[in-house]
Amino acid sequence: MSDSIPILLSTLNARYMHTAFGLRYLQANLGELKEQSKILEFTIQELPINIVEQLLAQQPKIIGFSVYIWNVSETHKVIAMLKQIAPDVIIILGGPEVGHNPDVPAVTDLADYVISGPGEVSLPELCQQILAGSKPEQKFIEGKVIPLDQLKLPYNLYTDDDIRNRLIYVEASRGCPFECEFCLSALDKTVTAFPLDSFFEEMDKLLQRGVRNFKFIDRTFNLKISTSVAILEFFLERMTDDLYLHFEVVPDNLPDKLKDVLQRFPKNRLQFEIGVQTFDSEIQKLISRKQNNDKTKANIIWLRENTGAHLHTDLIFGLPTDTLENFGHSFDQLIALKPHEIQMGILKRLRGAPLNRHNDNYQLRYNPEPPYNILTTRDISFNEMQRVNRFARYWDMIGNSGRFTNTLALILAEQPFENFMQLSDALHQLAGSSWKIALKRLFELIYTILTEQVFLSEEAVKQALALDYSRAKLKGFPAYELDTPVQKQKKQGVANKRQLSHQ
Repeated sequence: MSDSIPILLSTLNARYMHTAFGLRYLQANLGELKEQSKILEFTIQELPINIVEQLLAQQPKIIGFSVYIWNVSETHKVIAMLKQIAPDVIIILGGPEVGHNPDVPAVTDLADYVISGPGEVSLPELCQQILAGSKPEQKFIEGKVIPLDQLKLPYNLYTDDDIRNRLIYVEASRGCPFECEFCLSALDKTVTAFPLDSFFEEMDKLLQRGVRNFKFIDRTFNLKISTSVAILEFFLERMTDDLYLHFEVVPDNLPDKLKDVLQRFPKNRLQFEIGVQTFDSEIQKLISRKQNNDKTKANIIWLRENTGAHLHTDLIFGLPTDTLENFGHSFDQLIALKPHEIQMGILKRLRGAPLNRHNDNYQLRYNPEPPYNILTTRDISFNEMQRVNRFARYWDMIGNSGRFTNTLALILAEQPFENFMQLSDALHQLAGSSWKIALKRLFELIYTILTEQVFLSEEAVKQALALDYSRAKLKGFPAYELDTPVQKQKKQGVANKRQLSHQ
């Protein structure tokens, strides 16, 4: 049996490659309790009983869990089992899924304490009280906010294994000044930045340890341009062939100072996550989203034409008053800007998000189970919602994968959304699934649909698919190529060679 660890900090990540950045902040700021703590990370794919065994092997007195929309169901199972086996272990919950009392999930009923908001100050205070035998009576505790320059930075808590195998998250600021109602950042009062000198010192240490992929989680990286430029200049001075930076940017804020430094980055060293969400100005007004659509479009075009950055853009389906046809207009406008990726998001109900005030007026009906995806609205039927869910998955396979560059140009000509929806509906009918379609089979299905249902030229479709098939480096030939005269001749030649080799 291992030595007892009084305080465990744990969570269930969506995948092994993800790291629990929040847990590292909590441990870094535990003060004198830090040496009595340990981080244990799991994934949602692991069996709850195995997770419980590993947690209890440390003989903890306190276990703190970070709870998110993607892990709340699995975390509930783990805690329910813990309370059966070791009811004396104190369970503390934190994270966005549990931080908006009374709008909280059932897992909070099993917990001893729930901290809402930041926990860097409140968690060590609570743990001190529990370990001293003076447990507070109040179950729900409001996390204390302190200036960021008083926080201990957590970057030294990334292990060598993390650096080799996992995403490394960093942040230069916290908060968001915007009030988009579908986002929990709408609850933030302001944006505050970490002191740049200490931040750069930590980034330099990570670079020296071999980190080459930095994922910034700042909600508005390009809000304060002088800070954005300073961070970009820092990495430019340390540029290597394998350095890669990910930022979430405000789409309509791209002044010349920022453009100048972006143009100096080599190709494929930057990725920008650009939340467009909708181009409908009336919807934007309804959900308190301030976005200059003309500037947004001009900036995406400029980034595409003048930098080597990878542009990952986002749209959301299911916003109040949106319709299938209207969403298609936003999609078509975004396609025309030629981003590298379009993430088709389905609206989800986030606990505490201001958008919930619209639920009754616009009949927003959500899945009662996580991830609380929207099922119907006043203006969108369940059938239409399902069609767009399938569209999103097929779009990932065909549009975002980069495997169908040539064929996609044929599919999207003139009416992108309508055309791809026709392809999506037909794929679902023929394949019966939008998951795990073998790539070769996908080529064959696309050929059948484009030639037999969309009635595109067989020659044009084959030429486009042939170019994409070659780039995919698939073995053999797709079914639609096997009955052509050329392929019959090739097959006969192979058969003749085999016959001669056996003589």
